[in-house]
Amino acid sequence: MTEFGFTEEQLMLRDMARDFVNNEIKPIAAKIDADEKIPPELIKQLGELGFLGVAFPEEYGGGGFGEVGYCLMQEEMARGCMSTATFIGAHQSIGSNVIYLGGTEEQKKKYLEPLAKGEKIGAFCLTEAQAGSDSFNVKTRARLDGNEWVINGEKLWITNGGIADIVSVFARTEKGVSAFIVETNTPGYHAGPAEKKMGIKGSSTNAITFDNVRIPKENLIGVDGRGFILAMKTLNAGRLGLGAACLGASKELLEMSAQYAKQRKQFDQSISNFQAIQFMLAEMTTLLYGMESMVYRTAVDYDLKKDVGRTSAIVKVFCSESLDKIADYAVQIHGGMGYSRELPIERFYRDSRINRIFEGTSEIQKGIIAREVLKKNGIV
Repeated sequence: MTEFGFTEEQLMLRDMARDFVNNEIKPIAAKIDADEKIPPELIKQLGELGFLGVAFPEEYGGGGFGEVGYCLMQEEMARGCMSTATFIGAHQSIGSNVIYLGGTEEQKKKYLEPLAKGEKIGAFCLTEAQAGSDSFNVKTRARLDGNEWVINGEKLWITNGGIADIVSVFARTEKGVSAFIVETNTPGYHAGPAEKKMGIKGSSTNAITFDNVRIPKENLIGVDGRGFILAMKTLNAGRLGLGAACLGASKELLEMSAQYAKQRKQFDQSISNFQAIQFMLAEMTTLLYGMESMVYRTAVDYDLKKDVGRTSAIVKVFCSESLDKIADYAVQIHGGMGYSRELPIERFYRDSRINRIFEGTSEIQKGIIAREVLKKNGIV
């Protein structure tokens, strides 16, 4: 695939991530899936190597690689384990990024720095039972009591919710939806058992209950009542990073499929000689070309501080749906072996499906894209 004029430092980051994934993650990816848990020692390694703060400026404990660097890293992580890529995304791209995008200097020094260094784990608490796609409709409440905010409510499907140290929480105040920083060791914060999922099993997903959780007044992020705008801005980065993970998984599936097609023999010849197989590989490659092009075009725009609301939605819907198609082709090319747990194909197949749902369904993304198109044509 094209190099896109990446800097020497960005390529070094990619190579370091690739080596780490090949040596440390791929050998245990099947175990992560089976155990439904990412080993704490692996999380510690990710933090020590700087992977948990790649995108953030060095002044806040990050790597200073921006969104392009983050996407390069996530590509490699997803080639090894989508659960690990999901953990990193929830921690960095959305959980910690709320504080980076909307927090004060004091909040960044106190909370973002340990998150970026991997000393603390982050999560993003927005989704509720009646506020999934309708994310503005949050019912969790926050009221000001003297010098403290008191939070009550419940969040669902929170990635890293059971292992996080610091969470960005969206709750409704008298002025509207607002964002808050909550340390999970605060009395009243309760994480439910990890959800049993079809895929990304190693990623911890939990329901979270806030029972009179008291936090300092200064833990409000940004302006009271303006939290929903911050949530949407944060999700722009989250959707872009998710697209990069889909790209990485797709590249891995194509590579495995091409190698298998050359090795597998039927009718006394390699199945790679059959036009049916060639066409599937061609379809996978064509989808990948589009995925890679839009991921890095949008990542560059993000780092240039351009509005990427529409383009990140395009990335999210195209890359998540393309990964599903590519995973399906990979299973078909591998035949029975693609359906067997002996190879990682079936794990990629299961892991791929959630990407069309979380961080905004495909249908929500299409609505965002359509609204932007209609605005530009003066219809809305």
